[in-house]
Amino acid sequence: MFGSDVIPSGLALRANYNIGLGHTFGFLKKDPIGDEITFSYTYENGGSHGFLHTDYGSHTEALGLMKNFGLPKTKRVSAYTWIQGGITSMTGSSNVESRFYDGESVGAIVHFNDHSSIWIQETFNKIVTVPWYTTSSIGFTRSW
Repeated sequence: MFGSDVIPSGLALRANYNIGLGHTFGFLKKDPIGDEITFSYTYENGGSHGFLHTDYGSHTEALGLMKNFGLPKTKRVSAYTWIQGGITSMTGSSNVESRFYDGESVGAIVHFNDHSSIWIQETFNKIVTVPWYTTSSIGFTRSW
């Protein structure tokens, strides 16, 4: 997914790129929290200037639990919630600083067919020692 961080102080926009893998498990279908286990990698530009890349950034690896659900009266659009936890490594200083990451997302999926869709997502991010911030993203998904 490609998106932009909206940083609360000054509402500066920064690049945010995410790639992930997930698998839906039948035995989790009745679980109210999630039915899909995910792994994702995210790069975020944390610099004070530029959009695509600066020396200051974060690299996050996270495991997650996603819950997919249908919306009434439509088969073309569905929704999801996604809880993630992992490690963020912040670069740009003399030391790489690793911190615990918590991400909580809600989103909508526009299905083109059984294999292709567009995802629209809003994520509330929390990294230990960093104030919370939101990320708005849109991405294309290919399912097998």
